[in-house]
Amino acid sequence: MKSVSALFLCMVFSGVALAQSPKIGFVNTERVFRDSQMAVRAQNKLEKEFQAREQELQKMIKQARDLQSYLERENLTLSDSERTKKQKELANLSRDLQHAQREFREDVNQRRNEELASVQERARKVILDIAEKEKFDLVIENVIYAGPKVDITDRVLKILDK
Repeated sequence: MKSVSALFLCMVFSGVALAQSPKIGFVNTERVFRDSQMAVRAQNKLEKEFQAREQELQKMIKQARDLQSYLERENLTLSDSERTKKQKELANLSRDLQHAQREFREDVNQRRNEELASVQERARKVILDIAEKEKFDLVIENVIYAGPKVDITDRVLKILDK
């Protein structure tokens, strides 16, 4: 009799546990940042914003390469003073180029972070809205594996892209 009642108690408790299993969702934030129209618009905005500066950097790079080629090609025919002058010019141009590239990278990174923060903020609101409306107990972002039953990324993307 004791074993039957113990078995009955186990069945009751396991039934309660199954009835109260948490509703879990997963959002692939990498896909949200890559595939959402909001993220694509942010990327396009950044490209337009920094296009002129990138072109200026490309011009400086070409100028430095051309000067380097000139020095290599005309090394034997240049006077010492002209060679020194061109080498100094190349050194200054290289220094300016490195400085401009560093500033460019820092500015692009800062603006990208600002734009991604905006996308992330909007995505979080959408995720919270879905979680509340559909009564999720837990929504996870970074996991090793999530099956298709718990992946709500497509729903988040659909709402974000409206």
